[in-house]
Amino acid sequence: MIKSRRSYSKEFKLEAVQLTLNSDKSVKEIASDLGISYQLLCKWRSAYKSDNEECFPGKGNLKPSEKEYHELRKKVLDLEEEREILKKALAIFSSARSKNTGL
Repeated sequence: MIKSRRSYSKEFKLEAVQLTLNSDKSVKEIASDLGISYQLLCKWRSAYKSDNEECFPGKGNLKPSEKEYHELRKKVLDLEEEREILKKALAIFSSARSKNTGL
């Protein structure tokens, strides 16, 4: 039997972390009440403390800094591909021109 991984929304994670920060209950009690593991809630808390709300970008989304990195990386790869195409075109036209001029 394949066990599927549960995913939690950004809002759920933020609310769970806020509960741990603002409640009189222990983190273990809150995790138990929410039906999640203590370790997972601790992981969310430490991520929240280091990155605040950017730590939970949501399913399929990236942090703004990571998103910018991936966009720039894609742009670099596209520009490198365009440069290679232009190099090949230059070589083709140069050889065709030299054949026509008899060089």
